[in-house]
Amino acid sequence: MADYRTPGMSATAGAHTAEIDAGLRAHMNKVYGTMSIGMLITFAVAWAVGSSPELLGIFRDPMTLRPNILGWIIMFAPLAMIFGFGAIINRFSAAAAQTFFYVFAAVMGLSLSWIFVAFTGFSIAQVFLVTSIAFAGLSLWGYTTKKDISAWGSFLIMGVIGLIVAMIINMFLQSPMMMYAISMIGVLIFAGLTAYDTQKIKTEYLAHAHHGDTEWLGKAAIMGALNLYLDFINMFMFLLQLLGNRE
Repeated sequence: MADYRTPGMSATAGAHTAEIDAGLRAHMNKVYGTMSIGMLITFAVAWAVGSSPELLGIFRDPMTLRPNILGWIIMFAPLAMIFGFGAIINRFSAAAAQTFFYVFAAVMGLSLSWIFVAFTGFSIAQVFLVTSIAFAGLSLWGYTTKKDISAWGSFLIMGVIGLIVAMIINMFLQSPMMMYAISMIGVLIFAGLTAYDTQKIKTEYLAHAHHGDTEWLGKAAIMGALNLYLDFINMFMFLLQLLGNRE
C-alpha cells in the first residue's frame, strides 16, 4: 500500500496530526451544535410569546410595543447575563455553563418576542434565511482562511461598544436615519466578528489540543457557541431592521 505521508513525517507524528484534526472537527461540531440548540430555544420562545397577546402583554403594550418595567428588565437581562458568563465559565463545570447558555437563549427569546408583532412572518423567515447563508459563508471563510485576522478583534470590539452607545442614545432620539446607519454598520461589524470568532475558536483549540484538558475544551466549546450565537442574532436583528416588512 502506498504511503501518502509527507516525506520526513513519522507514522507517530502523522497519527497525532490526524488525531488533532479529528478532535478539531468534533470540537467545531459541538460549538455549532450548542449554538444551534440555543438558536432553536430563542426562536421558539420568541414565537410562543410574540404570537400570544396575553403573554406579550406581560412585557410590552401589545398595540404600541412599548416595554413596561418588566419589559425593560427583560430587554437588558441578556446583556447582564453576558457579563456574568465569564464567572460561570470559571467557577462552575462545563455542564453548568451549558445550562446557563440555554437559559440565556430563552431570556433572549423573551427580549426578541416583539418582532413577531412588528414584522410580517414572511419577512422574518426571509431575513433568517439570508442571515443563515451569510453566517455560514463567513464562518466557513474564517475557518478555512490562511490569513491571520486576529488583529480585527480590538477594532470590532470597539465598534460593538460604539454601537451600544449609539443605540442607547437613539432610544431617546428615535431617529430613523440614525437607526438605519446603526443597522448598516452593525451588519458589517457582526459579519467581521463571525469570521474572527470562528478563526479564534479554531486557533484556541489547536493551541490547547496537546494538553488533553477535556474540561477546558468543553467550556471553550460553550464560549465559542455563545460568541457565534451573538454574532448570528445581532446580524439577524440588524438585517431585519434594514430588510424586514413591518406589519
